[in-house]
Amino acid sequence: MSYKDQIDLLKLPEHIAIIMDGNGRWAKEKGKLRIFGHHNGVLSVRDVVEGGVDLGVKYLTLYTFSSENWNRPKLEVMAIMELMVSTINKEIKNFMDKNVRLNAIGDLHMLPEKCYEELTNAIKTTSKNTGLVLTLALSYSSRREIVHATKSIAQQVKSGEINIEDINEDLFGRNLYTGDMPDPELLIRTSGEYRISNYLLWQIAYAELYFTKKLWPDFRKEDLFEAILDYQKRERRFGKTSEQVN
Repeated sequence: MSYKDQIDLLKLPEHIAIIMDGNGRWAKEKGKLRIFGHHNGVLSVRDVVEGGVDLGVKYLTLYTFSSENWNRPKLEVMAIMELMVSTINKEIKNFMDKNVRLNAIGDLHMLPEKCYEELTNAIKTTSKNTGLVLTLALSYSSRREIVHATKSIAQQVKSGEINIEDINEDLFGRNLYTGDMPDPELLIRTSGEYRISNYLLWQIAYAELYFTKKLWPDFRKEDLFEAILDYQKRERRFGKTSEQVN
């Protein structure tokens, strides 16, 4: 029986976040350049998005390019950016057909001009879609996001928009890049690494963590379904006892 057939559609995680790790290692195992892994990783993105749409997942956030990734070899970074532009152009029709709304978070102004233009155009084109919200974390650092939110709140206090007493967890959350979406309930990381890598640190406080040894280019919708099924078997207590939850 497929993992999909075992999933309780009434208990889906509303928001799934994924750390897509292992493209470079996948390519190296095959004697190829790292960019070969990134190209094949795009196929995994397409398949996982399709799986999310099939189930009715509302939010899917993918760690696409971290702030630290700018430190990689220049040729690899340029190749990734070119791949991103071509992929976004190719996928717009697919997004429209599947009612997917594209979104992006991070220091987007650091992206090359062409990449930024194509991204913002795709976001605008899909903005009226009402299905799955696909968010790409680009040039993203969770620590920077938290600092950015802190500065924003400090400016609001300074300008008299809010009082210090108004600051609470809800207000802070609304000032994050993800302020208009619920926190992830499931975080998936591929490649066998057991790290969060500066990703959605505030937002995943109560997320269920799922690690798989599969490298990202080998990850497909059936692997997504398996992760969701594992999530549904867990008891989410949020600090309460099992007796209280039951």
